[in-house]
Amino acid sequence: MAEFDQYHRWEAQIRQIQLPHWSELPKFDLYMDQVVAFVNDAIGQLGVELITPAMINNYVKHQVIIAPVKKKYQTMQLADLLLIGLLKPLFSTETIRHGIDQVTAGDFPKQAYDNFIDVLNEALKNLGQGQPETPAKTLNDKLMQVAADTIVNRIQSEQLLRMIEKPIKPIKQVK
Repeated sequence: MAEFDQYHRWEAQIRQIQLPHWSELPKFDLYMDQVVAFVNDAIGQLGVELITPAMINNYVKHQVIIAPVKKKYQTMQLADLLLIGLLKPLFSTETIRHGIDQVTAGDFPKQAYDNFIDVLNEALKNLGQGQPETPAKTLNDKLMQVAADTIVNRIQSEQLLRMIEKPIKPIKQVK
C-alpha cells in the first residue's frame, strides 16, 4: 500500500508540471550550453532522457532542426528541441520532423507549438484523474492529442516499472 501512496504522490507532482509556451521561451539567441540547460530544465522534470550537445549537433547535421546562426539558437530551434526531447524516445527523428512539418503546414509554428503544449499540459494535469480531454476537431488536433497521450503513457509506465521493479534472481540450469 505504501508503494501505491508513493505512486499517487508522483502523479500529483506530474500534474503540477507546466511545459513552457512560446511566449515563455527565451526571446534572445542562446549558445549550445544555454540551450541544453533550458531544454533539460523543461523536460527533465518529466523524467525523460536529457538532451546533450552531441544530440543537438546530430539533429543539425541530419537537418532535423535548422542550423544555428553564428553558434546561436533561436526560439524556433528551442521549440523544435523541446518537442524532439519529448518525442524522441517514442518516434524516429524523421517521424518527429515530418509530424512537426505537417502540423505547421496548416498553422503558424508558434500557434502549432502552443496548441501541442496546451494538449500535453492538459494530459499531464489529468493524469490519473480520468477526466476527458478536450475533443479533437481536426486531424492535426487528433495527432497532437495522440502524441501527448503517448508521452504521458510512456512516462507513467516507466514510473510504474521503476516502482515495482524487484531484483531478478538468475534461474539455475539443472543438468
